[in-house]
Amino acid sequence: MTVLGEATTFKRDWLDGFATAYGRTVRKVPGAYGVVARRAPRPGKVAVVIGGGCGHYPAFAGLVGPGLADGAVVGDVFTSPSAEQVYRTAREADQGGGVLFCYGNYQGDVLHFGLAARRLAAEGIDSRTVLVTDDIASGPADRPERRRGVAGDLLVFKAAGAAAERGDDLDGVHAAAAKANEATRTFGAAFGGCTLPGAAEPLFTVAPDAMELGLGIHGEPGVRTVGRLGAEALADELVDGLLPELPSGGRVAVLLNGLGRTKYEEMFAAFPRIHRRLAEAGLTVLDSQVGEFVTSLDMAGLSLSVMVLDDELAELYAAPCDTPGYRSTGAVLEPVATERTEDAGLERPAESPAAGPVDRALTAAMVRLEEQEEELGRLDAVAADGDHGLGMTRGIRAAVAAARAAERNGEPVSGALLAAGTAFADAAGGASGALYGVLLTETGAGLAGLAPAEIGPVPLSAAVDGAVAAFTELGGAEPGDKTMLDAIGPFRAELSAHAARAGAAAGPAEAVAAWSAAADCAAEAARGTAGLLPAKGRAARLAARSKGHPDPGATSFAHLVGAIAEAARAALDERTGAAAGEPAP
Repeated sequence: MTVLGEATTFKRDWLDGFATAYGRTVRKVPGAYGVVARRAPRPGKVAVVIGGGCGHYPAFAGLVGPGLADGAVVGDVFTSPSAEQVYRTAREADQGGGVLFCYGNYQGDVLHFGLAARRLAAEGIDSRTVLVTDDIASGPADRPERRRGVAGDLLVFKAAGAAAERGDDLDGVHAAAAKANEATRTFGAAFGGCTLPGAAEPLFTVAPDAMELGLGIHGEPGVRTVGRLGAEALADELVDGLLPELPSGGRVAVLLNGLGRTKYEEMFAAFPRIHRRLAEAGLTVLDSQVGEFVTSLDMAGLSLSVMVLDDELAELYAAPCDTPGYRSTGAVLEPVATERTEDAGLERPAESPAAGPVDRALTAAMVRLEEQEEELGRLDAVAADGDHGLGMTRGIRAAVAAARAAERNGEPVSGALLAAGTAFADAAGGASGALYGVLLTETGAGLAGLAPAEIGPVPLSAAVDGAVAAFTELGGAEPGDKTMLDAIGPFRAELSAHAARAGAAAGPAEAVAAWSAAADCAAEAARGTAGLLPAKGRAARLAARSKGHPDPGATSFAHLVGAIAEAARAALDERTGAAAGEPAP
């Protein structure tokens, strides 16, 4: 929602602020809503003048500077500038070589820029016009002149600006821009509408469980409504839409453009799939840009633009430019390689029939935590960022995979727990990831040198005591702070009490009983945290909200140790039955 700016003065206010912020680069056109580049005149140079309604920053004013546009004129939000404004801006930008007008193919812009061109001609100033028509969703392929200009604007403006910068005459600049437009295609998707300055409601809406493919940057209808897609599925839709439309050629420049509300990280998540799909189609990506270039206020969505490069377009695209909204160093274009990071915790390890004891215990915990992921996230969102459930599932999946690999390589229980704890902390991240990592690794350290048959309640309790001591030192929490410790403390105490009663001679069966009783205490304590107020982290600042809700960390710990208890009892029953001559289940 656009919360800053008044409807009646928005154009004036933001343009004043822009010219103030970037006063070393641009200056306002006297008596007009336009800006021109602040640099020494070059007599005879073609002036590239771009423009359209505001609400699309960095288009259009943010693309003024050396190597790109010489001037930009802006209208009210999503509204063409008037012919008078275009005329005044073009006159200010003119350096004697004529004017190339370049803008999106919208009727209001065509009329007003056209009127301004007539007025310039009457005064002896020659001009040419290139309408950007890159939006494949806005018209049929056999009638490209009916299509609109969207994020491909930048690619066409860049070619025109570079041609003018290298000294081409007006016809040459016009030809370069026209070639760039013919080589450029864009297809986009929107997830949510935009709100005009001063408006209480969005200009249009998209259903929460849907997205609009091909929806225009002013809210023009899309070509198809689909359900919400993930990053890779959306990348496929965008590439599949563009591939049949691209002109022939093997080298491309790629622009993934955010429409205002979609974050850079979200666009980066989709880009590897886009890059791979283009490569699979035989296209070599010489350069790629991901960011906001032609936005639509606070619209949620993105668009993919591809320009097919011949030798001339590659040179123009790579030429240096320096504007507030887009910069290029002029580096020689080279193919871009696909980067792929292996990320533990994303893939769920399948259950293994030959699992070792740590693998079996942690797999049971993984199943339980996956079942509880949504609830853990809900509890965390009460007074924090809501990612605890996701962090736990990522961490436990990585822990299972690491423990399985360690046990298959002959590592004992201690080594498998060390590997599991390290993997958990790495995959889960955050405070909870580090703390769970400490619990697993330090418990493993306390069991060093012991085979599974030697782990009775006494050594198990001692190992957990050491882990809890390390946990407390690292986390700095105290009982009653409404953290994981409020479940861990009762768990440790009950395990220690059982160990003391059982004695040093007790074996694995007593260890299972002790762990099960301790897990029951942890579950009860976790439920009891609903009556506490948090004293650590962000939750402490929102303590009142947390009242009446169990702590997510304490809850996840109770689930983890409870699931391990169930798995341990099942394994014990299996061994007992096999020893008695019964068929193993």
